[in-house]
Amino acid sequence: MNIVSNMAVFSSQREVFGLPVCDLDWSEAFSFVSALADVPIGQTVISFLNAHNANIMLKDPDYRETLERHLVLPDGIGVDLASLAAFGKTFPANLNGTDFVPALLTYMTTPKRIGMVGAKPEVLRRARAAFEAHAPWHEFIAVSDGYFGEENSAELAKEITRHKLDILLVAMGTPRQEKWIDRYIRPEHARLVIGVGALFDFVGGEVPRAPEHLRRLRVEWLFRFMQEPRRLAARYFVGGPRFVGHILANRASYHLGTLKRALS
Repeated sequence: MNIVSNMAVFSSQREVFGLPVCDLDWSEAFSFVSALADVPIGQTVISFLNAHNANIMLKDPDYRETLERHLVLPDGIGVDLASLAAFGKTFPANLNGTDFVPALLTYMTTPKRIGMVGAKPEVLRRARAAFEAHAPWHEFIAVSDGYFGEENSAELAKEITRHKLDILLVAMGTPRQEKWIDRYIRPEHARLVIGVGALFDFVGGEVPRAPEHLRRLRVEWLFRFMQEPRRLAARYFVGGPRFVGHILANRASYHLGTLKRALS
């Protein structure tokens, strides 16, 4: 059983388009997620909500239902804008997976067995080596790259069980990774499971990170677009305005509902 429905009550949350998203600062998030990794029963799956996968969620009911079973952390300026429009304040921290997961591994001082699934084979190997250098007290197991079909998923799940993991990192991209985790990964595979998107690409040196000053300004998306304009143009320059449209529609719906309640 996924214990997030029981444990999440200990975490402050606010809704983004109806989806509960954790409302924690960095310190609170580290403490909370680290504690979840030590729970001896059940399982917690962590996903991240940003503007791109919020757009997907709003047109894919199966994906929304999947995220509702996960513990969701806020990622990026888009969800901050949605929170600002709905609640008058941004989230306390930008808990994007690219920064949060490596920092979480450093925060966890008790050694863990951490499995890795996803990315290209060579990128997976480099990412494992980078994680071993980053947090050498943990044991990292490169279980599988991300190039497997649906017909191999059940067998891969059995292989994951064999490694007796504490934590499983899955890097397949949204929404594939969240749906795959939801379909195949159970408590016997790992107590804590995190969908990490492109993290292995960043850690393995396949994709460069934006300079620190751009990350502080919250414009890493612009740096990424400059690196891969063809692939990311639609996401940022079509998906971005669409996301803003969802924010405005959500705000208008809220005010209309308030007005109807006042008049009834």
